[in-house]
Amino acid sequence: MNEQRVAELIRELLVEIGEDPDREGLVRTPLRVARAYAHLTSGYRTTADEVIGGAVFASEANNMIIARDIEVYSLCEHHMLPFFGRCHIGYIARERVLGVSKLARLVDSFARRLQIQERLTAQIARAVMDSVNAEGVGVVMECRHLCMMMRGVEKQNSVMTTSSVLGSFHNQSATRIEFLNLIGRGRGA
Repeated sequence: MNEQRVAELIRELLVEIGEDPDREGLVRTPLRVARAYAHLTSGYRTTADEVIGGAVFASEANNMIIARDIEVYSLCEHHMLPFFGRCHIGYIARERVLGVSKLARLVDSFARRLQIQERLTAQIARAVMDSVNAEGVGVVMECRHLCMMMRGVEKQNSVMTTSSVLGSFHNQSATRIEFLNLIGRGRGA
């Protein structure tokens, strides 16, 4: 990303919305925004393989492994406004497991792009599945969208929930129900 060019564009945006980019509080804003966007879109400059690195370990585990309540922050691709919430990931290992911090890093890698929650959920599930050749994977994401809270319908308490289930989580209802119960979302599953 060309940080200087983005800063110039933000300066132009400030002028277009009726602001004075030379006033004291805004002089450094274009550069700060450019640096913020570099961070918030850093997922474009990394791959799942790079995130995981060598953190795949041999294991005899064939039970369900779950990481709950992973914070997620992303930008909606429709309005470039934030959405944020929690991601829950479960998988059944075969012979390999992921280092636990890599689950959170995978979430960040895909979330730090312009996204829709539905695709983000599916990308995380596919990356986990592929990285350890899991028997099955389940991902549930619950997020609040500022594009729905600050503009448009302005619904402050709305939460969007998405899920992606692969392998045994998709094919076996008992596995899916166990996952949902373990993350506390199985009521009425």
